[in-house]
Amino acid sequence: ATRAASCSFCPATMALELFSKKFMDAASRWYQKSVGHELNKMGLRYEDLLISDRPDVSEAMQLADPDVIKGRMRRLKRASDLSFKAKELTDYQPDMKYEPFKLEMWDDIKKIQKRNEEALLLDMHKK
Repeated sequence: ATRAASCSFCPATMALELFSKKFMDAASRWYQKSVGHELNKMGLRYEDLLISDRPDVSEAMQLADPDVIKGRMRRLKRASDLSFKAKELTDYQPDMKYEPFKLEMWDDIKKIQKRNEEALLLDMHKK
């Protein structure tokens, strides 16, 4: 049993890893498509679902263009209104092209997270 466990290049192990990778890739594509469909129903973007109380998201929102923030607030208000009315955005705008995974703040959020991680690592000597 120990010999098989230590063999990372065994054909059976490699085949299992390849199968699991392909399965997870297919599952993630299906899940992303499903999430995109649900976001389109309300006219939301993935970034609109980020919690603005998180420090990194809050800082990214402060750095973002005012039009980005205004668009986010309008989409959230519209989604709230549609949810209250039990309607979908396609009922009102069937021909509109949606971009649920258009990312406008994501790069800033990632930079802020990396900066914060680096600051933590640099401050570890103080403990």
